[in-house]
Amino acid sequence: MYGTIARLRVKPGMEARLHEFSRDAEARQPNGYMKTYVYRMDADPNEYYLVVLFDSRESYHANAADPEQNASFGQLMELLESEPEWHDGEVVYESR
Repeated sequence: MYGTIARLRVKPGMEARLHEFSRDAEARQPNGYMKTYVYRMDADPNEYYLVVLFDSRESYHANAADPEQNASFGQLMELLESEPEWHDGEVVYESR
């Protein structure tokens, strides 16, 4: 598995729109997509962490290069204070 963990700073008042965006994005199932988690931090309700998993590095990068994904990212940026802080990598352990 491969994916990203991103730190997001949501603009005040945009929380509901972020939830709508997440539901809409979920309907799009690119090749290799597996799962998304979104966390809101207790210490700061405008700080979120996004975890997205794909079955492979290749699927992840193909999605990142997709023009539809780029358009979706533009919509997300309208809700954020700044560019997300991205941390891409391979999943090396999973517990069930």
